[in-house]
Amino acid sequence: MKAKVRSYRDLVAWQLAYALGLEVHRIARTMPTGESFGLGSQLRRNAISVASNIAEGYGRGARGDYLRFLRVSRGSIYEMDTQLLFARDLQLLDDSTYARTKAMLDESERVLAALIRSLERTKPVDPTTTHASSFDRAQPFQDPPADPLA
Repeated sequence: MKAKVRSYRDLVAWQLAYALGLEVHRIARTMPTGESFGLGSQLRRNAISVASNIAEGYGRGARGDYLRFLRVSRGSIYEMDTQLLFARDLQLLDDSTYARTKAMLDESERVLAALIRSLERTKPVDPTTTHASSFDRAQPFQDPPADPLA
């Protein structure tokens, strides 16, 4: 049985993105001082962007907005993927840290992509449609699926 989503914090996609964001911030803190304003800063901004866009899209209440923000979040994941690769290849990250973080990033992207697909499959997207009317017109309000893979 799927858990009822009462907040963006209940979304598995947000939970994974938040954990990834914390890990990326820890990594960025270990980079040399010169990188804290370069690659480290880019990583930190994207790490915050992923979870923040999931939350903002959910909070907008309209499925079209929600999907748009989820796609922005996915774009930030791809940016972060590239930045982590640069960090590894510039020897700012060791291979084990890169592999661990890349696995977290891949899982976050997989769940986010599944959530996007799940929302795209439910009735045509109307930017003015609220969560309630886009998921079940008979209910006064129904949250989107918590975990599209469950």
